[in-house]
Amino acid sequence: MGKRIWTIILVAVLLLGVPIPAQATDLQLDAPSAVLMDLETGTVLYELNAREKLAPASVTKVMTMLLIMEAVDAGRISWGDMVTASETAAAKGGSQVYLKVGETMSVEDMVKSIAVSSANDCACAMAEFIAGSEAGFVEMMNRRAQELGMSDTHFVNCTGLDDDPAAAEHLTTAYDIALMSRELLKNHPDIKRFTTIWMDSVRGGAFGLSNTNKLVRFYEGTTGLKTGYTSAAGHCLSASAKRENLELVAVVLNCPNSAARFESAKALLDYGFANYALIEVQEEELPTVEVILGKSQSLQVTAQGEAQLLVDKALLQGVTRTVELPQTIEAPVAPGQVLGTLTVESGGKILATVPLVAAEEVERLSWWELFRLALGAVSMAEGENNI
Repeated sequence: MGKRIWTIILVAVLLLGVPIPAQATDLQLDAPSAVLMDLETGTVLYELNAREKLAPASVTKVMTMLLIMEAVDAGRISWGDMVTASETAAAKGGSQVYLKVGETMSVEDMVKSIAVSSANDCACAMAEFIAGSEAGFVEMMNRRAQELGMSDTHFVNCTGLDDDPAAAEHLTTAYDIALMSRELLKNHPDIKRFTTIWMDSVRGGAFGLSNTNKLVRFYEGTTGLKTGYTSAAGHCLSASAKRENLELVAVVLNCPNSAARFESAKALLDYGFANYALIEVQEEELPTVEVILGKSQSLQVTAQGEAQLLVDKALLQGVTRTVELPQTIEAPVAPGQVLGTLTVESGGKILATVPLVAAEEVERLSWWELFRLALGAVSMAEGENNI
């Protein structure tokens, strides 16, 4: 298939791959900035001033937890490693577990304290443990933010505290917070061991923890994620929840009070669960394609892109899938070579057009191999005639 056809297919995927959801007009939020995102596809289902730069308070710790989880999952640190509190960490104000200088605590208990009780002292201690200093860790945070496409974000610290004049530059957006929340939850699901805790303890049960995210107890399917509050930032929240196979992230910033942030996040999540669902792009096994003049006589085809598709629930009934593939193809065939398309439709609407590609390489037979096959065929025919 030529480059021109390949380009047309790519454009079709971009335009038709995920239906653009209609913006809710009756959603009542007590939040000046908000966004609702589907975790699987990254589709934005609702947004309100989602690109406005605002102070995130302790929602900052989503990035702190992301970098910690990346270090754990990469094997650079382990849950049982002991972390020693420095003077800087112990001096952090705001929410904390009151680390003493020189006190040691496991990575696991540090992360639990950050996720459940928003412990600023533990966040600073972990930053120093991973990067050598909080400043070095903040460089990592900003670099990772750019890699994730968080183009309107600049971190100054790992906690979200804004008592330092430099923190005036500590800004992000609801959309950017959704991006890093999605990265954390989708690629490091072990964090949910901590973000779904309602009450727990550290120091062998001597110090109790209570989750600042009240949705963990009061909203069905909550998986996290992080609250935040300062007088300058207002009440902030990145909330995530999962029902059936649909997981959503709702971010609200600068709410006037704590109740407003939880009610606004619940309204967003309710809207998403009521109106959207995920379906499999490919339900049945795809057919094989016969290969002419190839070292293999057939090859398997696979769908390219996301395995699931976000759809409006109104379109769930009557979903059809149409496969267009040639019966044969001439070798050589490269892995990933586009061979056809899978079209998902419902109610007369195309929901997705997905390229179907070769799952493996098939080399072309050489002239010598073709000659040997021809000789074999002749010999077989002569043997049959002599019976």
